[in-house]
Amino acid sequence: MSRTDKHGIIEFANDYFVEISGYTKEELIGQPHSLIRHPDMPRIVFKVMWERIQNGKDILALVKNLAKDVRYYWVFTTFEPDRDLDSGEIFGYKAFRKAAPKDVVEIIEALYKELLEAEKEGGMEASFAHLQAFLHAKDPSLEFQDIMENIHKFY
Repeated sequence: MSRTDKHGIIEFANDYFVEISGYTKEELIGQPHSLIRHPDMPRIVFKVMWERIQNGKDILALVKNLAKDVRYYWVFTTFEPDRDLDSGEIFGYKAFRKAAPKDVVEIIEALYKELLEAEKEGGMEASFAHLQAFLHAKDPSLEFQDIMENIHKFY
């Protein structure tokens, strides 16, 4: 588990996060959460996640992170807004992680590769269009969150 301020700067990291990231708590605290972002992750996934949590909604995503020693690891991550109890204002975010099974990674990794290619060719707009086409081919009302929740249910 990690906790950030509303700008994504890490304020807390539990022992599990420290262990899997390979960083010490001291190295993590004060750094942007993007420190562990793997370059194979499409930016559109983070854009969708940020939009959702900034609107006060939780989101679950399968994320490929980069450890300090350059190895990578896949985790299901639930991101939750942290709110002031009195005002309801969002002051930060929490991220809860659990290891992702290899077969799930294989399913999502193919989609993420396509999104990354679209992003390289046409920017975030192209990546977003590809994501929307993928989702709407299954069901016109489907959102990214729906896919993640359905996959997560079975694992």
